[in-house]
Amino acid sequence: MVLTGQTVCPAHSSYCYKVAYFHTVSSRVSFTVALQACATDQGALVSIESEHEQLIVETLLQELRSGVPPDSDIVDGDFWIGLTRSESSDQTQTQSQNQSQTCPGLYQWTDGSSATYRYWYDDEPSCGGEACVVMYHQPTALPGVGGAYLHQWNDDRCNMKHNFICKYHKEQRSNSDSEESATEQTSVREKEAPPLTQDSQSGTLLLYILLPTAPLLILILVASGSCCCQKIHKT
Repeated sequence: MVLTGQTVCPAHSSYCYKVAYFHTVSSRVSFTVALQACATDQGALVSIESEHEQLIVETLLQELRSGVPPDSDIVDGDFWIGLTRSESSDQTQTQSQNQSQTCPGLYQWTDGSSATYRYWYDDEPSCGGEACVVMYHQPTALPGVGGAYLHQWNDDRCNMKHNFICKYHKEQRSNSDSEESATEQTSVREKEAPPLTQDSQSGTLLLYILLPTAPLLILILVASGSCCCQKIHKT
């Protein structure tokens, strides 16, 4: 089982990951804030460099859902990944005579990865005003015209509010960080109540999300403050 805010280091990977899931839409963040939150935590918004890594991330999200009580509405919510279209790419696109062919090639990983692996949903990316990318995560939604959307990629407006996933080099995660994550997970499990009643379920679910994400909330506050300072400085 994966808890939101928990650092997970898969055995057959050189990287560690942290899933930041927020129950309420108002707690979710823009692409810029997600980017800075991961950087503040000495990581990067996740780059997905291969089909193998895509499957790793999918597994993390599936395990995140497995820790949620059945029949709850906590499972839906897309995730920002570190793929975006730069302003210079926008200018190139405007000048292009064949947008349908050039659009997918305009997206780059924010962590500097040159990996060309992509997992776009049918007819995506659409470009236009949508310059940032999410991994679609609406398990309760019905399949669309092109089939199931789950875990495929879609470009979106960068100011939309979503969950996000951070990625770290495994060697950069200290033993103390791993021990802290293990202690945090044990603490949360001890606080979980045995079978939930209908009356107490909402409050317990909120506690279940907020306890492990406390460090993430601090990161987001720092990242949001940094964004505001940059805007004030520009004006």
